[in-house]
Amino acid sequence: MEKLFKPWRMVLLGLLLALVLGIYGSALYDLQIVNGEAYLETSANSIVRTSSVYTSRGDILDRNGVLLVSNQTAYRLKLNRSQLLKQADPNASLLRLLRLMQENGVAHNDSFPVTESGPFAYVSSMSSTQRSRLDRYFEFFDLDPDISASDLIVWMKNHYGIDYTTSLMDARQIIGVRYELEFRVFINTADYIFADTADVSFLPIVLEQDFPFLSVETITTRQYHTASAAHLLGYVGSIDANDLETYKALGYPLDDTVGKEGVEFAFEQYLHGVRGKVTATVNAEGSVTNILKQEPAQPGCNVYLTLDIRMQEVGENALASTIAAINAERAEDEEKSTGGAVVVVDVHSGEVLTAASYPTYDPAVFRSAYTQLAADPTQPLFNRATQGTYNPGSTFKMVTGFAGLSSGKITQFSDVEDLHTFTKYPDFQPSCWSRTSHGRVNLVNALKYSCNYYFFWLGDMIGADAIAGAARQFGLGQPTGIEVPERTGSVATPEFKREALDEGWWAADTLLSSIGQGHNYFTPIQIANYAATLANGGTRYELTLLDRVKSADYTQTVFVNTPSVAEVIDDPNSYIPVLQEGMRLVASSGTASSMFRNYPVRVACKTGTVQSDTARMNTGVFVCYAPADNPEIAIAVVVEAGGSGSAIMSVAKEILDYYFTDTSESLLVPEEGTLVR
Repeated sequence: MEKLFKPWRMVLLGLLLALVLGIYGSALYDLQIVNGEAYLETSANSIVRTSSVYTSRGDILDRNGVLLVSNQTAYRLKLNRSQLLKQADPNASLLRLLRLMQENGVAHNDSFPVTESGPFAYVSSMSSTQRSRLDRYFEFFDLDPDISASDLIVWMKNHYGIDYTTSLMDARQIIGVRYELEFRVFINTADYIFADTADVSFLPIVLEQDFPFLSVETITTRQYHTASAAHLLGYVGSIDANDLETYKALGYPLDDTVGKEGVEFAFEQYLHGVRGKVTATVNAEGSVTNILKQEPAQPGCNVYLTLDIRMQEVGENALASTIAAINAERAEDEEKSTGGAVVVVDVHSGEVLTAASYPTYDPAVFRSAYTQLAADPTQPLFNRATQGTYNPGSTFKMVTGFAGLSSGKITQFSDVEDLHTFTKYPDFQPSCWSRTSHGRVNLVNALKYSCNYYFFWLGDMIGADAIAGAARQFGLGQPTGIEVPERTGSVATPEFKREALDEGWWAADTLLSSIGQGHNYFTPIQIANYAATLANGGTRYELTLLDRVKSADYTQTVFVNTPSVAEVIDDPNSYIPVLQEGMRLVASSGTASSMFRNYPVRVACKTGTVQSDTARMNTGVFVCYAPADNPEIAIAVVVEAGGSGSAIMSVAKEILDYYFTDTSESLLVPEEGTLVR
C-alpha cells in the first residue's frame, strides 16, 4: 500500500512554511525595530474617522419631461464645538468670524428665540421647535422657565465667559452661536450648520483666516426651473425636533435635508438619496493617511409628476387675470376677491394635471421672502386647491338630482311649477335666484336654468340623509387620495351639525343643503373629482400627482403609477346620463351659454353662485368637463368673492383653449433624460 505522507513532500512543505514565516518576520522586524520610532509615532497620532459622502436628491419633472426642480452645487459652513473650545479665546474667535460674514453679506443660522437687540425679549413668532429647544436648555441648566429674556442674556454672558467690554449686540450674536452649539451636545447630533449656503466668492476670504473650528462642505441645493406650482412642489429643509425620531428610525443622518412640504415631502422615499461613507485614518494634522473602507453614495431617483406645467402656468395666470378684472370693476368700498383655485383632473385615471392656487409665490424665493409671505393678509402660502373649503353652490345640484332619482321618488320627467318662492315653511321661505319663474321644470331643465325652486322642492321631498349619501358617493367631504396634505371638509347632515355646532337640524338646513350651501364645505380638488366622476359615468378614482419614477441616471423605470378606483357608483338605471344631459344644456343654452354655446369643443358644465349676507360678495364656483360626448378632462374653479359662477368661467375656458389647441413640442417626451423648456 502506498504511503499517504511521503518524506520528500513533508520536507518541501516545511521549507515553504519557513519561507513565509521568514518574510513576515522580516517585515515585522523592519516595522517595529528598524523603524519602530516612526511606527509608534504614527500609531499614536492616527485616528480612524468615518465621514459622510453627500449625495443629491432626485429631479422633479412634469408629465412631459419638463424639468421643474433639480440641484445646484452650493457650499455650507459648519462649526465644530470641540475645536472652538480649544481656541485661546473662543468668544473673540467667534466674533471675528461673525464680523467677517457681516462684512461680506453672508447670513448665518440663529434660532435662539431672543431678539437681536435690546431691550431683549422672546421673539413673538417663536416656533414649536424653538420653544421645545429652549425648554430643553432651561431643564439642562436648571433655569427658571419663567426667566425673562434680559435675565437669560445676563446669565448666558456669565456662563459663556463673554467679556464685560463686549457690546450687548455682539454678546447676543456670540450667545446665539454658543446656544446652537451647546444644544447639539444635548441631543448628541451633528455639527452646527453655521450657514446653509455661502457664495463661492466668500470661500477664499474665510479660508485664508485662521478658523480651525470652521469647515466647508460642498453640497447640492434645490434649483427651480419654474415659478409655478409652488404650493405643490414644496420645499426641503433640515430635520427638526418634530421629525427627529421618525427620520432617526429610518437611518437618516441627523444633519440631513428632507422634504418638508408638497411633493418634496410626499415622495421623499424616491427623491432622497443615500449618503456614502468613507472610513480612513487621519493624522494629527487632519490629513488622510489611509482609506480603509468606502461605501459609494446613491443619488435619489427622479420623479415625474402628473402635472402639465404649461397648463399649470395657464391656470395660475388665468386666475390672476380674472381676479384682477373682477376687482377692477368693483367700487372702492366693495369687497374685493382675495383668492381662488382651479383644478384639472384626467377623468379616466384620477391624474391631477393642474392644481393652481392664487395668490401664489415663486418657490425660488420662498426662504428669503418667507416672513413677508407669512404676513401677507391674502395668504399666498395657503394652498386653496387642496385645503380651502367652500360651499359648492349650484354645482352641487347634480348630487341632489342623483339622490332624487336614486330614491325612486322622481324620474327624469317629474316636474314642478316654479313658484319662485318656496313657501312651505312659514319661518324660512327661500327664493329662486331668477326674478321670473322658470315655468314648469323637470330635472334636466332645472339644471339648465339652475332653478333653485325645483331643488328646494326635491330636497325637501327626499331629505338631508339622502342628499348627504349621494355627496359621499361622489367623493365630496371625503379624502381624495392626493399625496399632499388636504382637508376633507364636511357634508351637511344632522349629525354633523349636532357634533360641530351643538345645534339641532331644521327644514331650512335641508333646503340650503339641496342647493349646495349650509354646512356643505368642500375643497376645489374634491369638486374637480366630483365633476370627473360625473363625466366618466360614475367611476371615482383616487387622485394622484405621481406619474412615474426613474433611476438617478434616467436609464431605468423604477415605478409606474396606475389608476386606483376609490368607488364605482351603483347606477343601474343610468341616472348619471340624465345629469350629463342637463350639464350639456347649461353650456349650449343655459347659464354658461354666453361663453360655451359656440365653443369649438362641446362642453358640459354647471355654474354656481354661493349666496352670502348682504355685507359680502358671493363666491363663484364653476365645474365642467370636455369633450361633452367623450370626456377627457374635468375642471373645477372657485373664486372667493368672485360674484358668480358665470363671472369666473373664463378661467376654465383658457385651460380648455390650451388643452385642445396646443401642439407645442413640449408634449414630445424623450426616451431618456429630460426636456427642458
